Amino acid sequence: MFVLPPTRRLSPFVLAIALALAGPAAFAADGSDVDKVNGSITAETGKTYGDLNTVNGSVTLQDSARTGDAETVNGSIEAGNNVTTGGLSTVNGNVRVGTGAQVSGGIETVNGSVFVDRRSHVAKGVETVNGAIGLVATELGGGIETVNGDITVGIDTRVHGDIKVKKPSASWMPISLGSKRKPRIIIGPNAVVDGELVFEREVVLYVHKTARIGKVTGATPVAYSTPRAPAGE
Repeated sequence: MFVLPPTRRLSPFVLAIALALAGPAAFAADGSDVDKVNGSITAETGKTYGDLNTVNGSVTLQDSARTGDAETVNGSIEAGNNVTTGGLSTVNGNVRVGTGAQVSGGIETVNGSVFVDRRSHVAKGVETVNGAIGLVATELGGGIETVNGDITVGIDTRVHGDIKVKKPSASWMPISLGSKRKPRIIIGPNAVVDGELVFEREVVLYVHKTARIGKVTGATPVAYSTPRAPAGE
């Protein structure tokens, strides 16, 4: 383990490097924060942590782990079953949440997908720029927002906020040029969207006959009654 001299004061930069070099044993699961520059972080099964932050590395929350917010820049976030956590955020990476999770914040990524499995509760919204969003039998306290991603509000899911697909801005033009594919928006069996569905760009919208949704702007819903939405466009 990397040990710092007790009488020497270190700059924040040097401290960050020291933390990055420290092995996993340097961090006790006692509710304290974990910060790294380079390296992945794992919250172990059934243990309690504070906020988890890294720059270059993935974050893994094993089953029944309890944490504060979990954030990375270049890396994915994988949360197991029955975790309790704060917000989940990355820039370049996917976010996947298992069954029975309690997320007290929102879920965000720029270049990556988001998937939340059954019996999970997310207190705030879900956002991506370039990445699909999928929710199955999940309760979402906020809304859903994307620019280029598909959205699936799956079976028995409830979204308490709006669904919005934004028009690509000038800053995202290099990403969106070369692809004229329309995002697919699917509202599945027995799903509920309490808010409005607002589309600033052309999309394909499928709504199951058993689903309930709010006002739709910018798209014409296509009804379906099969277990899965049509392959379509």
